[in-house]
Amino acid sequence: MVVLKAGSRPPWIGLGAAVWVQVAAGNAYNFPLYSPSLKSVLGFNQQQLTILGVANDIGENFGLLPGVVCNKLPPWVVLLIGTLSCLLGYGVLWLAVSQTVQSLPFWLLWIALCIATNSSAWLGTGVLVTNMRNFPLSRGTVAGILKGYVGISAAVYTEIYSAVLLNSASKLLLFLTLGLPVICLAMLYFVRPCTPASGEDSAEHGHFLFTQAASIVLGIYLLITTVLVDVLSLSSPISYTFVVVMVLLLMAPLAIPVKMSLFRANPKKPVLHSHAVGSSDSLFPGEDGSDKIEPLLTPSSSTTNVGSFLESDDASDIDILLAEGEGAVKKRRRPKRGEDFKFREAIIKADFWLLFLVYFLGVGSGVTVLNNLAQIGTALGVNDTTILLSLFSFCNFVGRLGGGAVSEHFVRSKMIPRTVWMTCTQVVMIVTYLLFASALNGTLYAATALLGICYGVQFSIMVPTASELFGLKHFGIIYNFMLLGNPLGAFLFSALLAGYVYDKEVAKQHGLNLLGSSASCLGPNCFRLTFLVLAGVCGLGSILSIILTMRIKPVYQMLYSGGSFRIPQNSNH
Repeated sequence: MVVLKAGSRPPWIGLGAAVWVQVAAGNAYNFPLYSPSLKSVLGFNQQQLTILGVANDIGENFGLLPGVVCNKLPPWVVLLIGTLSCLLGYGVLWLAVSQTVQSLPFWLLWIALCIATNSSAWLGTGVLVTNMRNFPLSRGTVAGILKGYVGISAAVYTEIYSAVLLNSASKLLLFLTLGLPVICLAMLYFVRPCTPASGEDSAEHGHFLFTQAASIVLGIYLLITTVLVDVLSLSSPISYTFVVVMVLLLMAPLAIPVKMSLFRANPKKPVLHSHAVGSSDSLFPGEDGSDKIEPLLTPSSSTTNVGSFLESDDASDIDILLAEGEGAVKKRRRPKRGEDFKFREAIIKADFWLLFLVYFLGVGSGVTVLNNLAQIGTALGVNDTTILLSLFSFCNFVGRLGGGAVSEHFVRSKMIPRTVWMTCTQVVMIVTYLLFASALNGTLYAATALLGICYGVQFSIMVPTASELFGLKHFGIIYNFMLLGNPLGAFLFSALLAGYVYDKEVAKQHGLNLLGSSASCLGPNCFRLTFLVLAGVCGLGSILSIILTMRIKPVYQMLYSGGSFRIPQNSNH
């Protein structure tokens, strides 16, 4: 692994480059933009289109292989595989929609779409894992920023689609085939492992605030311009100007390394141990120029308490230390929460499955509304659902960014476990689903905004929590396994529950012979039962989240007892 100078510009250059890769990783959000052309040009029916939608979700969220590869190969290889997936998969779809190649079989298009959207998993894993390791003291903030840019990528693509590509699905697929690989290839060199700073840089907090502010400005800008483009007939120069300003806002995070180049600070010399202990959480350079590995976490009296909390080890730490001194130890002890877990070690822990279930129930219920938001709006009398979708997208972005920042602040200042915010948002989601079910006048937009924020928070909390409980060494595969909660929730709550309830109500309104047809359903009963079930689902998620929070509270007290991850102090032994 190439290790760069600690606390220098490269980590910030990598974060700025990661913003662009994360926007590229949001390419799966484009399916609603070109799916009508798949239906009209290729003559697919609604059932075939739904099956292609399943391919879109499977490809986007199946990241177990990238999770394994990212721990064995450098980030540029992971990103290159994602780039090639994008080129190959969307290339086949473009050939079909542009009718450059006639009569491509349906199964080939299904596989091509899986490959195309699987680029999201490769690109997202490559930049997220690398930057979490480059900024281990600010995991929540980094996760919130990067997941936020993925959330807002839908608005970025919508802006390009309407302003530059003139609503052409063929041109959009060509852009995804050629444009995204060019962007990713340009960023390959900059996304790389760096040695994190050995202490908290006084300017680091300001740099993160600037990046967060820039992303918020971008989100507001995209929301406003998307509405303007949708409502007004704008000339080409104005539309192109909108896109140019959007590109400049996307480049804003790169202002940090530029500033660091122009105004160089005198870094303080890191304080090091005289020996190195292996840990993936922190890498510190030795004074002689050689790279030594030092742990972020120093042993403390609370460590033993954390390890013994609802867990039992085969041998005590004292026994292991004595055995090590005698050279008799051959098998290392099992890791404790807060240390590096292998995947097979993590999946036998109750905390792993509690976190997965809480995430699955929160995100799975939220994605049900997201997948059916257009039909929900139509059922409740909203003719133009574009603004509804834009509102959800923007609030999803706010939730992702805000969840990371808020949890980072309270975990440092009060040692409050991040999962507290998953509990709070799932309680709010219960109220939100009841609002949807009530169908009261004026509540649709408010409920959509609240749900978007809560949905986004689930993502930005799960990511750093998984890394804090089970370490960064095998974080890629652990994180991607958690993401499987998304397609699983979409299948159970959206495809089976919401689809069945909707079709049943259509049958009541139009006659039994129309069950499962493309007829529209009108009225609050189209989704009322679904919303009530989702409220119960989030009620269960809230209870499990409280249990998880109580279990891991001692872990966070140990990790953040000094207000942040503890840095190794000077030692003379």
